[in-house]
Amino acid sequence: MTNSNKAFTMLELVFVIAVIGILSAVALPKFAASRNDAVIAKAKSTVAGVRMGITTARQQMVLQGQFTPITSLSVSAGYDKYIFDGVNGVTTNPILEYPIRACKDSTSTGCWYTGNRQEYRYYLPASGFVDFNITNNKFVCKLPNDTNCRLLTE
Repeated sequence: MTNSNKAFTMLELVFVIAVIGILSAVALPKFAASRNDAVIAKAKSTVAGVRMGITTARQQMVLQGQFTPITSLSVSAGYDKYIFDGVNGVTTNPILEYPIRACKDSTSTGCWYTGNRQEYRYYLPASGFVDFNITNNKFVCKLPNDTNCRLLTE
């Protein structure tokens, strides 16, 4: 009888571990970059949705004979605040079909924040923030030529 133990040698195991290490060193930065791209794409979608929601709310107001301009977007009360819940302090008719949770503080990223319901700030994942406000019934960047603003509106 022959004794034939089949097993991996130490050299083979070290080689496999080295290959896995090289692959993970290449893949992890790409994964992080794609996550940031997804967060920015979600923010772009939210900006487009808010703009469409403001337009729709304004049209509904005009059809009802209300000609007051939209000056602010509502934020729900409570610990877990939702942003963009309506217009001019009325939260019974949200402008978005899905709720967006507001940032809890200014250290968060990938979320929206408003302190005074007149200005709205989006914290980008890696490169600062973008400020928006409502001007002439439109949701616009405060600094339209800013790189971060163009990132979310183009």
